[in-house]
Amino acid sequence: MQDILIIIIRTFILYWFILLIFRLMGKREVGELSIFDLVVFLLIAEVAGFSLDDPHSSFINAIVPVLMLFFIQMGVSYFSLKSKKFRDVMEGEPSILIREGIIVEKEMRKQRYNLDDLLQQLREQQIGSIQTVSYAFLESSGNLSVFKKEGEQYVFPLIIDGEIQQRHLEHIGKNEKWLIQQLEQLQIMSYKKIFYCSYENEELYIQLKTSFK
Repeated sequence: MQDILIIIIRTFILYWFILLIFRLMGKREVGELSIFDLVVFLLIAEVAGFSLDDPHSSFINAIVPVLMLFFIQMGVSYFSLKSKKFRDVMEGEPSILIREGIIVEKEMRKQRYNLDDLLQQLREQQIGSIQTVSYAFLESSGNLSVFKKEGEQYVFPLIIDGEIQQRHLEHIGKNEKWLIQQLEQLQIMSYKKIFYCSYENEELYIQLKTSFK
């Protein structure tokens, strides 16, 4: 009876404690979790489970690992916010699976993504023909983002967090030299000052960083 009472009390405390930890980590839907987020959440659940399985174990042995995972996750989130390269390493980049109605077979193989998976996700978005697709991106969360040819088109960001996106420049048939020349014409001598930049309607859309060091 005493063991049952201990389990009940621990369950009650862990429920509110872990709920608080998840709220502090930030709001994300399950389908939007990165692989790193998923690993952290699974480990927290596992640690909590151990403390409930053995009522005679020290309760602090469950609290400390959860707090450590929380601080690790917050640290990774901080560095991900400061560095896109770090963010790409931890969370991965979106992959283009369809470009102008053509399946990118090389990228499909790289992502170990088969045609059945692709067609299923297209059907779920009421898309019957691959030829109607302008771009389809496999996001790091595993979701498929689709832009149809007759709809609003995807605009490739050319600069994110002060870093030039070379692959995106290639997609629109431009290069870094062209981009820098365009910025200089706008009296912007350093792309490091730019928070976000895209090329829309034959002109650059630029948002500068609010603070630049």
